[in-house]
Amino acid sequence: MREKGNRLVQYVPDYTVFDLETTGISANMDDIIEISAVKVKGGIVQDTFSTLVNPGRHIPAQATKVNGITDQMVSEAPLIREAMTEFLRFVGEDILVGHNIQSFDMKFIYREVEELFQETVSNDFIDTLYMARKCLPELKHHRLTDLAEHFGISSKGAHRALNDCVTVSYTHLRAHETRGNLV
Repeated sequence: MREKGNRLVQYVPDYTVFDLETTGISANMDDIIEISAVKVKGGIVQDTFSTLVNPGRHIPAQATKVNGITDQMVSEAPLIREAMTEFLRFVGEDILVGHNIQSFDMKFIYREVEELFQETVSNDFIDTLYMARKCLPELKHHRLTDLAEHFGISSKGAHRALNDCVTVSYTHLRAHETRGNLV
């Protein structure tokens, strides 16, 4: 079995930003209900991927309160096996980028890929939360909405996976432009 990817701490011009929405915060007990990704080459968005995922169970009210995704919205959506297959095909060997992905999103991806396919995701990744803490220590908080505000980027539609991907891609690029190769 291949090894998991490593967290990188530098800016790269070609990558795929991804984000998940889930039924809760436990990577062991909760399920993915939305997967989105934005492929970026040379700082320019080239392609997008987004799908709701039917978790095969009720979405808790607390999750719906955060992301707005309801049972009705996912009733005709693909199950996780199909959604994850398409996501993995989309990202290929790209470096993955996301906000708080080391502590959250990657755990869900690792679990699902291991359970579904008995494989390991070996893509290296960049967690913009770690980079923001390092490069923007003057900010009181480093949530994605805080970074968007700092760089003058709209965070409208936050907590929907595709909107968050677009916000991460712009904040990642803006941080690189303003801080150089530190991010």
